[in-house]
Amino acid sequence: MAVAYLIVEMNITDPERYKAYMAEAPIAVKAAGGEYLVRGGRHETLEGDRHPHRMAMLRFPSYEQAKAFYDGEYRRVRIKRAGATEYFNMVLVEGVDAPV
Repeated sequence: MAVAYLIVEMNITDPERYKAYMAEAPIAVKAAGGEYLVRGGRHETLEGDRHPHRMAMLRFPSYEQAKAFYDGEYRRVRIKRAGATEYFNMVLVEGVDAPV
C-alpha cells in the first residue's frame, strides 16, 4: 500500500491566533499515524509562478488514513486557525507504491 502526503501552502497573518492551532495540530497528526516531513523552513520556487509564504508536508501510512485524519479529529482542530491565515491550501496526494 502506498503512503500519502498532505502538501500545504499558507500565509500566516496572525501568528498569535495560529499558535492555538499549532498547539493541537501535531497531536492530531500523530494520533492519526501521520508525521511532519516539512514544517516551515527555507524554500524557493524553482519553476512556475507559485510563491507560497510557508510550506508544510505530512506523510500518512495510506491515503485512507490521511482522509480519516482530515475528516476526523482534525475537523475540530482546523477551526482554531480561522482568521489566522490569508490562505491555507492543502492537497492530498497518494505516493508511489514502489520498493525503496
